[in-house]
Amino acid sequence: MYTDTYGQMGRENRNTFISGGGMQQKIDICYHHSQRILGVDIEMPPHLLKTFFPKKDGEMLPQFKFLAKESDWQTLLYSPTNPAIQSVVLQILHCPYQGITKRMYLQGKVIELMALQLAPFLEDHSVKQLLPRLKRETVGKIHHAKEILQARLENPPLLSELAQQVGVSESTLQRGFQIQFGTTVFGYLTNQRMEQAHQLLQNSDFTVAEVANIVGYSHLGHFAAAFKRKFGITPRECCLGKKLVSGL
Repeated sequence: MYTDTYGQMGRENRNTFISGGGMQQKIDICYHHSQRILGVDIEMPPHLLKTFFPKKDGEMLPQFKFLAKESDWQTLLYSPTNPAIQSVVLQILHCPYQGITKRMYLQGKVIELMALQLAPFLEDHSVKQLLPRLKRETVGKIHHAKEILQARLENPPLLSELAQQVGVSESTLQRGFQIQFGTTVFGYLTNQRMEQAHQLLQNSDFTVAEVANIVGYSHLGHFAAAFKRKFGITPRECCLGKKLVSGL
């Protein structure tokens, strides 16, 4: 259980805890003897938060200024942990990827977790307010990034490299994919990989392992899990279905 200077409290296994910038408040955290604690702690400077949801003049949207105080007491937020938040936290803790793919995956999950945590405090604002419309030039750059990913499914660029190639910031790239395609950069990449894998399994003689390698997966188990999440069947079941239909 934790208690801040205002006497608010919550149970660490039922609540998410959001601490804004500003003057640090006193927080006491008490645990039971031999209690095992597992969680995710994400920290970022206020100027980085500003890049996620900027106004036209580049300043932070007013809805988020309470998280970026400097000479005032910081804002502390307590919200119940719902199944959606628990799911994202577990996905972060048990990330199945390595290297570049792991970095892209975790960046997308951090933004998703932020949205879920802040949603109860921003519900009075419309989605359009939270996600301002993109300029026509920026939309073109987002679609260019999409084309680059489609051409490099096996060896995709880092998020930072992709953003640099098309001439936008990483946060604008992520926000643009959410607005244009309804998913993160990593989510879009995974979806395209699975679509290509499905086509190859249905219309070629490649083995499951060969298809996994073609679409950029070095770990067959990770590929099979992602394929089943997308289509509800395993890659092997997809191949068996093709053979049954063709009469082989």
